[in-house]
Amino acid sequence: MTEDKAVPTNGMLGIVIPDSQLAREATQLIRDTESELLFNHSTRVYLWGALLGKQQNLVFDPELLYIAAMFHDIGLTSVFRESHLRFEVDGANAARDFLRSHHIDEADVPKVWTAVALHTTPGIPEHMHGEIALVQAGAGMDVAGRGFEEFTDEQRAAVIEAYPRGPDFASKMIDAFYDGMKHRPGTTFGTFNDDFLAHKDPGFVRVNVCSIMLNSSWAESSRR
Repeated sequence: MTEDKAVPTNGMLGIVIPDSQLAREATQLIRDTESELLFNHSTRVYLWGALLGKQQNLVFDPELLYIAAMFHDIGLTSVFRESHLRFEVDGANAARDFLRSHHIDEADVPKVWTAVALHTTPGIPEHMHGEIALVQAGAGMDVAGRGFEEFTDEQRAAVIEAYPRGPDFASKMIDAFYDGMKHRPGTTFGTFNDDFLAHKDPGFVRVNVCSIMLNSSWAESSRR
């Protein structure tokens, strides 16, 4: 059975962070791998997601949500500097391998994999399992303030007190995204992740799907 520990937020949240052995080992792995910036961000993603899940009466497993939140940005770290997969897929694969190494029910593994893989893909996760919807919602809240008004002043203050954003959070997160993807720019095609490269690198050229279509082999064959 999963044990839980209260979040040190003066009792204002009414939620807990899972304290099972699985959750503790995930926490330690992420602490050892990620910067404090990303670790605190990942924990806040869980807290925002769990709060929304409670408010909206969504069905979700707090432990699975926590694992997905912990792993959702690990693909941005130096561990994956040689990877040419999307960073979201690196994180999803890492979460999957972690769960399988702990012999978690195989039926639960795809929920976590998909939650991590789709956390930068708005418009789809909200129609899926609670864990998938809530990781995406929590990440959007923490990075861009999406859904900001759905939380009370007290809730926002409690989360930030427990896991601070720190000064210049937005700029530091942009740097983290850029550092995690600058070696694999092609993986940003079709996502908003190319915004990070364009913001940091004046020489970055976005791929335009219309140009691809107009210059594809199909277009060329129609001219013959």
